[in-house]
This record gives sequence, C-alpha cells and structure tokens, in this order.
Amino acid sequence: MLKKNNMRKLRGIVVSDKMQKTRIVAIETMKQHSRYKKYYKVTKRFKAHDENNEYKTGDKVTISETKPMSKDKRWVIVEKN
Repeated sequence: MLKKNNMRKLRGIVVSDKMQKTRIVAIETMKQHSRYKKYYKVTKRFKAHDENNEYKTGDKVTISETKPMSKDKRWVIVEKN
C-alpha cells in the first residue's frame, strides 16, 4: 500500500542565511479583513533546514513540512524556484 504524501509545501524567499544548516524563509500571503473586506499582506517567517548551506539570501525556494528537527525548525528546503 502506498503512503500518501500530505505534507504542506510553501513558496517563499530566503531572508537570512546567518545560521549553519538553517535558513529563515519569509512566506507572504494575502488576508481579507473581516469587516472592511480589504486585502492586506501577512508575512510569516519559518526556519528551514538546508543541509549543504547552498541557499543564500534572496533565493526563491519551496519548503516542505517535516518532522521536528529542533525547537523551532519543522521545515526543510526542497528546491530553488
């Protein structure tokens, strides 16, 4: 029986590469205000694992959920867009 891969995937931009094997990726989404119905940007930052330190600040990347690697790190960088 095949296991279904239902891990979330998100696209974002690397905003920090100062840590070893870890990158901070910013994900921007549009959210609608409940009363005024106006859309606004919401930015969320995730710590993502980068085994070979190959991604640098400004790179557009895709991240995927994974098992917890540390206190804050639950994402891994899959590919560069």
